[in-house]
Formats: sequence, C-alpha cells, structure tokens
Amino acid sequence: MQFLLAFIVAAPLLGAVAALLPAPPGLKGRSPEQAVLRHGVTVTGVILAAAVALTLGFDHDAPSRFQATTDISWIQALNIRIHLGVDGISLPLLLMTALLFFLCAVYSYFKLPEGPSPKAFVALLLVLESGTLATFAVLDLMLFFLAFEMVLIPMYFLIARWGGAQRQAAAWKFILYTLLGSVVMLLGLLLIGLDSGTFDMVALASDNGRGLSHTTQILAVLAIGTGLAVKTPMWPLHSWLPDAHTAAPTVGSVLLAGVLLKMGTYGFVRILLPVTPDGMHTFAPYLGAFAAVGIVYGSLACLALTRKGVKGDLKRLIAYSSVGHMGFVLLGIATMTPTGVNGALFANIAHGLITGLLFFLVGALKDRYGSSDLDTLAGATGAALYGRAPRLGALLAFAAVASLGLPGLAGFWGEMLALFGAFDPAAGLSRPAFLTYMAVGAFGTLLTAAYLLIVVRRVCMGDPEAGPELTLADVQRYEFAAWTPLVALTVLAGLWPATLLGLTDPAVQKLLAGGNA
Repeated sequence: MQFLLAFIVAAPLLGAVAALLPAPPGLKGRSPEQAVLRHGVTVTGVILAAAVALTLGFDHDAPSRFQATTDISWIQALNIRIHLGVDGISLPLLLMTALLFFLCAVYSYFKLPEGPSPKAFVALLLVLESGTLATFAVLDLMLFFLAFEMVLIPMYFLIARWGGAQRQAAAWKFILYTLLGSVVMLLGLLLIGLDSGTFDMVALASDNGRGLSHTTQILAVLAIGTGLAVKTPMWPLHSWLPDAHTAAPTVGSVLLAGVLLKMGTYGFVRILLPVTPDGMHTFAPYLGAFAAVGIVYGSLACLALTRKGVKGDLKRLIAYSSVGHMGFVLLGIATMTPTGVNGALFANIAHGLITGLLFFLVGALKDRYGSSDLDTLAGATGAALYGRAPRLGALLAFAAVASLGLPGLAGFWGEMLALFGAFDPAAGLSRPAFLTYMAVGAFGTLLTAAYLLIVVRRVCMGDPEAGPELTLADVQRYEFAAWTPLVALTVLAGLWPATLLGLTDPAVQKLLAGGNA
C-alpha cells in the first residue's frame, strides 16, 4: 500500500520523461505519433489500475485513518517532510483523477487536438496528472503548495498550444490569476508553518488551531482562502474560467473542470477547516454569501447565453455552470457541519463526473458541426440530435438532467446535503444568514434546471429532415469507451450514495473534531 501510493504520484513523471525519449525500435510501430499516444494510454492505465488496487486494499472500516503513508525527512532546516497518505476524503478524489486522465488519454489516442508535437502533448498530460494526484496525496503544507503549482505550467501550454480561438489570451489569463492567488496562498502557508513550528498537516489538524493565535488564523484563512478561491473558482474570482474553458481543447476542459477545480475546494477541507477553525468560523458567513451569489450568478449567466441571437458558446455555458455548482461545494464547506462538508465532498465528485461528461459531449458536437455556438447548433431546424444522432442526443440529455440535480443521479445528493447543512449550520454561525443562503441556493437549482432544459430543447430537438442534408456520425466506439464509465458512475453514485458517504463521513467527523473523533 505504501509503495502503491508513492508509485501513483511518481510514475506519471517518469512516464512524461519516457514520452520525450525516442521510442525503442520494437515499440515504434508504423506511426511514431500513435506510439507516443499509446504510451500515454498505457501509463495512465497503469496509474488507474494502481489507484483501483489502492482502493481495494484500503481499510474501509477505518476511513478516518491515514493509510498507505510515507513519512521521510526532506528539508530538515525547515522541518519539511515527504509525507504521503490517503483517507476517506482524499481517496475518492485520487481515484476519480486517475480515471479522468485515463479516459482523456484514450479519447486523445483517437482524437488528438490540433497542435504541435504529440510527444509534448502526452508529456504535459502526464506532468499534469502527477501534480493533481500529488495534491490529493501529500500531507505537508510545502509539498501541497509545490503540487498545487505543478499543474499550472502544463495546463497553460495545453491551452496555449492545443486550444482554439483566443487561446493565448485565455492561457495568460489563467496563469496570471492562478499565480497571483498562489503567491498569496504561500504567504499564508508559511505563516502557519513558521508560527506553529511544523508544516505537517496531520499534526496541525490534530492540534486543531490551539497553537495558533486568533489573529494568525484570521490572516492565514484570508491568504490561503484567497489562493484556493481563485482555483475553485469562487465568485468574483472566477473570470479566468470561462475564457480558459472556451479556448481549451476538449480533454483540457474535461481535466480543468473534473480535477483542477477540486484542488481548491479540497484545500479548504484539508487545511483550513481543521488547522484554522477559529479563522474559518469568522469567515464562514462571508464564504457562504459568496457561494450563494455564485450559485445564482452562474445560473443567470448561463440563462443569458441560451437566449437566441447571443451566440452563446456551449463550452462557455458549461464553464459558468461550474461557477454555480462549485458554489454549492463552498456553501457546504461554509456550514462547518458534517452534513454540509460531506455534501461538499459528494458534490465535488459528482461535478467531476458529470461536467467531465458534458465537456466530452460538447467537444464531440464541435467536431461534428464545426462549432459549439448554441445559435449555430439550434439554427433554423435545430441540431436535431434526437433524429440525426439519437445516442449522442440521449447522452447530452442524460448529462443535462444529471447536472441539474435529478434525484437518482449523482448531482442530487451533494447539493441537497449542502442545503441541509445550511439549514442548521455549526454552533455560533448566524442561522438566519445561512437560511437565506439556503433559500438562494434552492432558487439557483430552479435556474439551473431552466437553462439546461433550454439547451436540451434547442440542441436535441428539431426536424432532422428539414434544412440542408447533413450526414452526422453517432457515438463512435472510442467515444463510447471514454464516456460509459462516467455515465455508469453517475448512476451508481446517485442510487447508492452510501458508497461514497461511507468513506467521507468518518473522516469528516474526525476532521471537524480536531482529530479526536
């Protein structure tokens, strides 16, 4: 188990180096480009298999305990250690990350985005995977920061070199926003580490803020929370996200929404809630307010993009929907209750699965129609997916109703638990304020249903016989292979939420109790 976790974190880096080296003669095949893409599928497949093995070997009777741990001294002068471990909070994120990277590698093998060398594409994809996996596995504040930063450069180049229109501007906006947030976050992490004498996240969580003054906690939450809020992204620090999603290639959008956004919310749960509880208690009402505004703002922005004549891009629409969905995650965290935090963690996983599927589907639509513009897709006769490509239309409708939180699918439970948490927040928090946030969030679910159903009506319905003849390919085999696991897990998590909540709840109970539960 200890070896498996270290292997999961380090192997993608080794795979990235191997991708840049010349392929051995026996592995070149007829096409060197396909050989390096096959290498990407192989490496991400091995990582996924290792993550599944780690999950099977995980002691599910003790999900609150860190398992598969490695603890080695690294920089003695600063007391920084190579400390790895997973519990019920990080294991689902680790597994989902490995799955999404594998599915993106499979999809890219058959549908590589236009751009420079496939070698560079695969290497960047694997470096990105290593950074995201490390973020969910490390238990040292400085290692967390390094892993958090490690993903920025690969994602920048994936957008800037393999993206679509306006990709350079979108990539620069992404890197500048996130780097600025990271600088502020580093100051907060250093403040905690130097004031407490340790960067070890387990020791800090067990201390539960007792070794940090109230002022230190306030400053740390303000600094670290700002950096995490940019990555989440929280309104009003979200403006980099729509541009990045619109310009990114399909797999870049899938990974950005499915994995990178989760790094921000995971930091709130793993670091701020247990390490600086007093500071979080002070800022929780404001975090809840920003979350509630983000829920409604994201939905209203999506509704505006669905209007005729606006030429709203579907990728941009889904990006704004992520602002709303992540608002529910932040609202759950702001309640500082087991119910709310469990809801936030569940919504994290649900959003990764459902929004990853939505970006795959919109990418497929853009490949077939040459555009993801909603007015173009819903022209005089409509894209009419139900008639022209019924399987693709059915999948788009499924992903839409899952995203709007239909009971029985994964999107329902996280949002419901976040609202339940707001109904009865932690002791000392203003209940009238959180009841207001709950009402605003509930209104946001209605707006979410409105814009997603409009999208389904405009894109899926229409007369396939009217207008110019169009030969439209339905779901291809490689698309079926890449999308089916996401569909299956969305249904599984919706019908059996205890599968996930059974992992997260004991760990959340212990985390909120300062390691004493």
